[in-house]
Amino acid sequence: MSQTANKSISDKIATLDQAVEWFYGDDFTLDQAVKKYQSATKLAQEIEQDLSELKNQVEVLADFAK
Repeated sequence: MSQTANKSISDKIATLDQAVEWFYGDDFTLDQAVKKYQSATKLAQEIEQDLSELKNQVEVLADFAK
């Protein structure tokens, strides 16, 4: 299970933003970039899945409210 599995979507997005900002910083190295890119890609996929699940929950609630 991912370290970010229990984080909120907002927390995950903030973590992803920090990862992206790292690429623009002075500490950029190619060796670290590969690892950071892979980690950021996985986090983006988690966010996408979380948003999809949230969308499904909203749709169920909307259908229930009709």
